[in-house]
Amino acid sequence: MAIELLTPFTKVELEPEVKDKKRKQIGILGGNFNPVHNAHLVVADQVRQQLGLDQVLLMPEYEPPHVDKKETIDEQHRLKMLELAIEGIEGLGIETIELERKGISYSYDTMKLLTEHHSDTDYYFIIGADMVDYLPKWYRIDELVELVQFVGVQRPRYKAGTSYPVIWVDVPLMDISSSMVRDFLAQGRTPNFLLPQSVLDYIEKEGLYL
Repeated sequence: MAIELLTPFTKVELEPEVKDKKRKQIGILGGNFNPVHNAHLVVADQVRQQLGLDQVLLMPEYEPPHVDKKETIDEQHRLKMLELAIEGIEGLGIETIELERKGISYSYDTMKLLTEHHSDTDYYFIIGADMVDYLPKWYRIDELVELVQFVGVQRPRYKAGTSYPVIWVDVPLMDISSSMVRDFLAQGRTPNFLLPQSVLDYIEKEGLYL
């Protein structure tokens, strides 16, 4: 019997036999994580549970491939905050390939390397609904969709459709962003409950985002 995922966007049926049980099923959630916050963690955890993945890896980028260059803090701070955020959480991990490679982080280049190095793994590339609209502009997108299965999650105020193969997964809507956390801190406001306490303690200890 088919497993149905019902969302406001579309209806996708996943036949149980689609997944090869001998292969690892790994989700990838990329981002700048500047800083990581609770919405990132909810997305990663819910996608893992709803799609029955073995693990979801949070993958910090070294340099985002955006036309409008975003300022970010040192990658070692972002990595440390990720480590603190997922400590003790089952099924979540970190993929550091883009930090190790340095340079601009194009998803196609990264996923080509990962699929070559882990030929026994099927990858599920998780993106927000706001990013789905931009898929036609992604670097080598037609080749990328051959390497990974895209998974789309809702974001507040965004509704998207696409001709690319995307599995939509419902997650609780949390209107939290890294820029919101940074703004709170810059204004001297404590962003309680927006990010893990261990991450907030690290930010305060290191004097970040002031």
